[in-house]
Parts: sequence; C-alpha cells; structure tokens
Amino acid sequence: MRRHRVDEPEVPPQINIVPMIDVIFAILTFFIMSTLFLGRVEGLAVNLPTAKSAQPQKVVRATVTLDKAGNLYFNKQQVPIEALPNAIRAANQPGQDLVIVLNADGSVTHDRVIAVMDQIRQVEGAKLSIATQRP
Repeated sequence: MRRHRVDEPEVPPQINIVPMIDVIFAILTFFIMSTLFLGRVEGLAVNLPTAKSAQPQKVVRATVTLDKAGNLYFNKQQVPIEALPNAIRAANQPGQDLVIVLNADGSVTHDRVIAVMDQIRQVEGAKLSIATQRP
C-alpha cells in the first residue's frame, strides 16, 4: 500500500511577541520597585522647614532627628539630650570629617533646636548641617 503525501500549505515562521512583552513588563516592574527603595533616607520622617537656598550635603556621617513631640534620635536610636555628645564621639572615626545633619520638625520649638545644636557643638571636629527642603 502506498501512502500519498498530502500537500499542506507551508506556514511562514512567526514570532510570538506576547511572552516577550510579559517578560519586559516583569523586568520593568522590578526596576521601578527597586528604585523606590534606593532613595536616601537619613533620620526619621519629619516635616522639615523650607528654604530657597537649601543645598545638598555631599558627605553625611550621622543624623540627629527631632520629631514633633520633641524626642531626640541619633542615627534612628532615641537618646537623651545629655548623652548626645557621647553618642557622637562614639560614632566618630579618626581621620574622617564628622558631618552631622540635624533633621528638626518644623513644629519643634526654637529653644529645643538650639539646645540640641549646643550639644552637637560640644564635640570637637563635628560639623553641623541643618536639613531643610526646597519650597
């Protein structure tokens, strides 16, 4: 018995792009989500005062945060105001500039901010920057 070959029309090769689009969207989603976590977060979230002349600080070694309740934090660890100079000295590394950024909530009293600044200035070699945001 002889078999007859049936002539089927030849299907041209095709590229299915739907799986490729799925992969591209998955990669895009990964990059978007990862960039959300790359932002520099120094200190705790406070409502910073605004200043038109604000400039970014290039080197930050430590952050001191005053929240709206008046609580004091050094590198996200709550400390009493009297212990702040010792905490700063402990974080200081010899041979490096010690730049401290003060993040004070806009509703904190001026008296409290000055008291914290005075404690920071007691540490020899510490440079103080005050965090603001642009309007």
